[in-house]
Amino acid sequence: MRSLALLPLALGALSAAASDSPDPVVFNWFEYTGRDPVFSAPTVPGEFRNPILAGFYPDPDICRVDGTYYIVNSSFAYFPGIPVFRSNDLVNWTQVGNVIDRPSQLNYDGLGVSRGIFAPSLSHHGDTFYLVCTFVDGGGNFLMTASNPAGPWSDPVWLGFDGIDPSLFFDDNGRAWLLNNGQPPDNRPLYDGHRAIWMQEFDPVARKLIGPREIKVNGGADIAKHPVWIEGPHLFKKDGWYYLICAEGGTAEGHSEVVFRSRSVRGPYVPGPENPILTQRTLPDSRANPVTCTGHADFVDTPGGDWWAVFLGCRPYATNFYNTGRETFMLPVTWKDGWPTILPPGQPVPLAVRGPAGVTSSDRVIVALSGNFTWRDSFDGALLAPPWVMLRRPHETWWHVGNPYPWLMMAPSRDTLSGKGNPAFIGRRLQHAHFDASTEVEMTEAAGTSAGLVAFQNESHHYFFGMRRAKDGSSVFVERLNGKGPETIARVPVTHAAGIGLRMSGDDGVLKFEYATHGDGTDGGAWRTLAADVDATVLSTQAAGGFVGTMIGLHARIDAP
Repeated sequence: MRSLALLPLALGALSAAASDSPDPVVFNWFEYTGRDPVFSAPTVPGEFRNPILAGFYPDPDICRVDGTYYIVNSSFAYFPGIPVFRSNDLVNWTQVGNVIDRPSQLNYDGLGVSRGIFAPSLSHHGDTFYLVCTFVDGGGNFLMTASNPAGPWSDPVWLGFDGIDPSLFFDDNGRAWLLNNGQPPDNRPLYDGHRAIWMQEFDPVARKLIGPREIKVNGGADIAKHPVWIEGPHLFKKDGWYYLICAEGGTAEGHSEVVFRSRSVRGPYVPGPENPILTQRTLPDSRANPVTCTGHADFVDTPGGDWWAVFLGCRPYATNFYNTGRETFMLPVTWKDGWPTILPPGQPVPLAVRGPAGVTSSDRVIVALSGNFTWRDSFDGALLAPPWVMLRRPHETWWHVGNPYPWLMMAPSRDTLSGKGNPAFIGRRLQHAHFDASTEVEMTEAAGTSAGLVAFQNESHHYFFGMRRAKDGSSVFVERLNGKGPETIARVPVTHAAGIGLRMSGDDGVLKFEYATHGDGTDGGAWRTLAADVDATVLSTQAAGGFVGTMIGLHARIDAP
């Protein structure tokens, strides 16, 4: 316990606004361990594990430039936004940056956690990377460009059209076309969920849409069956055919992927003979290691001519209950009579897959994106590590890591996790149903603050497990929000504790909270259980709604008087 004595030397690292708050809190380290049984099953050389990006990495979009692949994902109201991953073999991925890494790029203020960044789409033409995306409730559809996908990216160019999920396609002749989900013909839906796929030419020099805006798909693969929520369009060309793939059926268990094709980029587009080309909605709930909600796919070809699809899916630990959100999976694409299939009807998504030719790695835990692993952050770098994100954009610097001391210093804030501001909170994605997360926190004796671990699903569904300094003494507590106001479900006083260890563990639908005091002379730092068999389904999409997954992280709060 050495950090508190050094706080006066480090206060200058915080912005003036943040340093006006009560004394900062210090987190000495953070550790996350994933231990899902399915990831313990052995793989053979040449296989990779699904999901390739475990945890809340939805709506994957993939782009190849020569022999390098890039994936981007939706990030909703989290900042930095739109993570960018790079791979040379489609199997081993590394995060290289974020498209949204400057608070000035987009205004997240007041957005709910499931609003903001929807379905980014990445493409490359000439020497430029193009990203189109929807900023829901914050301005609509926009374009950003970069010479390197790791950044820096430009400020947004607003495109001014209705709908969501835009994507860009560059044809062989250099002309570009933008597709998106929009209103049905004449803005008159025939049924609930009736949408359409629109297309319009895009001028990459002027950075604007030109020419007529036309519907290419009305309703879905078969409008007579009243398909819902046609979205996520992607267009590519193969063997003289233009292929249009789209998500259909909504983002829950009915999710699927369908395909259309045409000899002309402007259509007409004819649905494939065996749609959907991917879904898990007809499989029994009782199957082993189920993957559900599959859809929102994108295709990529390799230099050797093979085709692969990335798509989102969910891994429930019980029927419809999953806390990890929508994750990124990958499977090979097979072709028959000029039509693609990702997975034949009735087949479950495999969690171990033979990888692309030339891949020799049999497990993928070294970059902490899939499989079982332990990830520890000692906060000794100059910046927050890539997995960390915060809620909405910051207006002041309320955190500091490294230089000159290897710990995280956080200024407590009155912004709460249940509000729509930028609380003093950093989180990393929950990637396992079976996990442990732990930290060591130190606080001054001044009353009026709380700090510790958080499991955050959204503004109304989360757990806060920490240490509280109050006028009547210090305590360790577990606070829960489950659709209503906060309730303290466990609390115990602690005395003479300069710092405290906190450990949160999850096993499918239950949580356990343990603490270890330091400096009270009684337990030598042994772990004590504060609460066990606590309901983890509070953190599930089924309970909380929305489109995000659970974040595990660190939080410091000014308590109401």
